[in-house]
Amino acid sequence: MRVVKEAEERRNEILDVADELFAQKGFDGTSTKDILEKVGIARGTLYYHFKSKEAIMDALIERYSARFLSVAQEIAADKSIPLNERIIRVVMALNVSGGSGKEIKEHIHKPQNALMHQKIQKVIINSVPPILTGIIREGIEQGLFNTPFPYECMEMVVAYMNTVFDDDIVKMTNEERVSRIHAFIFNLERLLGTESGSLMYVMQMFGSENEGSNK
Repeated sequence: MRVVKEAEERRNEILDVADELFAQKGFDGTSTKDILEKVGIARGTLYYHFKSKEAIMDALIERYSARFLSVAQEIAADKSIPLNERIIRVVMALNVSGGSGKEIKEHIHKPQNALMHQKIQKVIINSVPPILTGIIREGIEQGLFNTPFPYECMEMVVAYMNTVFDDDIVKMTNEERVSRIHAFIFNLERLLGTESGSLMYVMQMFGSENEGSNK
């Protein structure tokens, strides 16, 4: 049992060091030699735990994902929180539009971490819709929403938010961003079959600077 524990500790030590180096030098700018020298281990020990630098990155992404998905799932399941507030808090926890985990967002948005960014996006697009779908189904049961395609709606929403509102993919002025936010909410209300104006609280996900811009 002690050997297993030591192996787990060593693995986490490698991940911690890699995380620090990727933040400082970027994924592309960090070599496996940099990692093993900072950890103070032989190359064979590093490769015992991870077959490649990309395998280290995949393990880091898994660790990031487990962290924010766990928080999001807890929020989604907490029925003591009003439904509309849960939607906002889930999205913020998942960092889809900025929310918590700011350091992760800054980390992966560096040009030298493009591959890490792409992999995180894949996790979000595959993992977020199921979490949000559960909340939308509750809304359907309560008569707040009316759609036969709750999962597909959330998949469309997450894919759009994860691309159009990603500054690395779509460059836009503040005015263009505000216009897209209002268009997003306008179409979201129609996707979910809810009353016009009923989802304006979604503005909270995009920051206070956009509040009141449609008055």
